[in-house]
Amino acid sequence: MTSFAGYCMLAHGWRRALLLILAGALAALSAPPLFALPALFVALPVWVWSLDGAETGRGWRRLFGVPFLIGFWFGLGYFLVALHWIGAAFFVDGGWVLAVMPVCLLALCAVLALFWGLASAIAHLFWSHRGDRILALAAALAAAEFARGHLLSGFPFDLLGYALTANDQMMQAASLVGVYGLTLVAALVAMTPALIWPADKRAMTVRLVPFFAAIAVIALQIGYGQYRLGATILTPRTDTRLRLVQPDIDQSIKWQADSANFVLDRLISLSEAKTGPKDKGLDGVNLVVWPETALPVYPSDHPETLARIARMLPENVMLLTGMPWRDTEDRTGRTAYNAILAIDHSGEIASSYYKSHLVPFGEYLPFAGFFAQFGITQFVPGNDGWTAGGPRRLMTPPGSPALLPLVCYEAVFSGDLGAPVADAAILLNLTNDAWFDHSIGPAQHFDHARLRAVEEGKPMVRVANTGVTALIDPLGRVAASLTPDQVGTLDVVPDEPLPETVFARLRHWPLLVALAAIGLFELLALFVARRPR
Repeated sequence: MTSFAGYCMLAHGWRRALLLILAGALAALSAPPLFALPALFVALPVWVWSLDGAETGRGWRRLFGVPFLIGFWFGLGYFLVALHWIGAAFFVDGGWVLAVMPVCLLALCAVLALFWGLASAIAHLFWSHRGDRILALAAALAAAEFARGHLLSGFPFDLLGYALTANDQMMQAASLVGVYGLTLVAALVAMTPALIWPADKRAMTVRLVPFFAAIAVIALQIGYGQYRLGATILTPRTDTRLRLVQPDIDQSIKWQADSANFVLDRLISLSEAKTGPKDKGLDGVNLVVWPETALPVYPSDHPETLARIARMLPENVMLLTGMPWRDTEDRTGRTAYNAILAIDHSGEIASSYYKSHLVPFGEYLPFAGFFAQFGITQFVPGNDGWTAGGPRRLMTPPGSPALLPLVCYEAVFSGDLGAPVADAAILLNLTNDAWFDHSIGPAQHFDHARLRAVEEGKPMVRVANTGVTALIDPLGRVAASLTPDQVGTLDVVPDEPLPETVFARLRHWPLLVALAAIGLFELLALFVARRPR
């Protein structure tokens, strides 16, 4: 290991770039759904050792020189492996779109890697040969991940902290510090092998102390999780029973002109199906839930769709469905929303929510006029993509507890579910993961969304076209689920929310205070180190 650490320090040029890309790719194995945490302990020390041997530039190269490239190459390898599943969406339409898939995927990963490059460069400004150098890099990386999840609309997929959420016990720590706080912990503990090698005059037992401390932190995390799972008593609701419908409609045929009746027939037949001799259909169910854009038509263009839904629903049953919605007051017909509609037994829309946090280049096209010159449009069918809805708000259909609607990847924004989350009884996540069918994307998306239940202490009802349809309790445990590619329904009863969690009360303030404290410590250490003796 001492020889390998020395190689990392001395490597330069293309050898250093290749080494760091491979190390980043290895680190990505720690992300969901693989959760190969030991890979992080092998990969992150390579980053530290590379910075140990990095040349210090002058002027602008001080920030955008070799230390920046070290973090950039590592991040590029990480995101190429962790997010490779995004390429599956390009196969839905095929044709010329496949030709640009490698370029688009590489461009996205390169943009995300810029954040890690800046973290590496900033950490190197405080670099030393002391052990606290891993503190500087871990803090800079956590700050970069926080920025990645918030700047330019945010893209918080595969934050490093998800590596510490592999099971029910480990994920309970998210109720204290959230996934961004776990990111700081994951980075810090995984860098400790860089304090063991290369070997020096200290005894091995002394050099192993930080590593054993890191293992102790993970053991404490698991112990806390086990305690919380055992000490928390959940109370099932008595006023709500939901039927979750997973139709598994292939994305390549869903938006074809002649598919609307086929899709609606499947949804209705599943919703009314009796699963056994004692099953009374929709008797006892008060909410039927269909996934995101379950119906590929606008209600205003197909009034018979609402009529068929009305005939399906008994008097006291409400349908919650994802569906395109067009603003009837917009005479151009171009204002379309990715909506969740609550439809009652008379076919009336009792409540609605329009997705507010859209996916760039997927649901809307930034700088649309510029890209249109090159024939580039969004991938989701529609006139001009979706329009963002207003601020996030609760849905309270008659006879239903307060629901916080989260469409697709709105559920991956830790601590950013909107102010109404405090008053929500249930987190409702509708998604269409068929875009990424037969990849790790749906499983990864599910793991990300699942952690919001732990952070907020509230049950989550998740309904997918295909992917993972599930009821998740306020501790993040899967109470019932349907597997990807499974056509079926689930009848579920969610639990009451837990008392406000530490994270729900304090949000990101503990993390931000910790990052500020580490920054002040590193500034003081730098000042003391440079003061003339």
